[in-house]
Amino acid sequence: MEATLDLLAEGSTIEALSIEAIAARAGVGKATIYRRWSGKDALLMDALRRLKGVPPQPAGQSVRDDLVLLVGAVGHNVDPRAAKIMPCLVPEVNRSPDHYQLYQNIVAPRRQLMREVLRRGVDSGELRADLDIELAMALLSGPMVLQRVLRWHPELDERILPERVVDSVLEGLRAR
Repeated sequence: MEATLDLLAEGSTIEALSIEAIAARAGVGKATIYRRWSGKDALLMDALRRLKGVPPQPAGQSVRDDLVLLVGAVGHNVDPRAAKIMPCLVPEVNRSPDHYQLYQNIVAPRRQLMREVLRRGVDSGELRADLDIELAMALLSGPMVLQRVLRWHPELDERILPERVVDSVLEGLRAR
């Protein structure tokens, strides 16, 4: 996985990445890789999951606090190589249905956590009963992706941005 991430961080595209190149970089034979992964996509998915790290686990006490935690994790990666890798993956995800599915498989568990927090807010009466949960997730996640992946606005303070985003979006989602 480390060799895969190193090659991606150095500019290799997903399409150009090969088991041969990964094996050579890792100093192992291809058979070693195939014993653990069925192919490049399986290896790539595990490597990208490692790059993203484990999703944070909401405490379940406060919808707002749980959303701040989850929104703060959007676009945040535990591995510094992510700053070079993630922006380069966007075109790949848009060009290839297989790479799009790979991306979906990586982010689906993270989206599910946010979906559960929003549903809890609806069930508890904190959020509007008619809430479009999928749209709310896009409203909460979009600004963080834009800022962290594209560095859209250099003057935004990323330390408090998750709170600002959540508080702004919650104004429109709260039950009246």
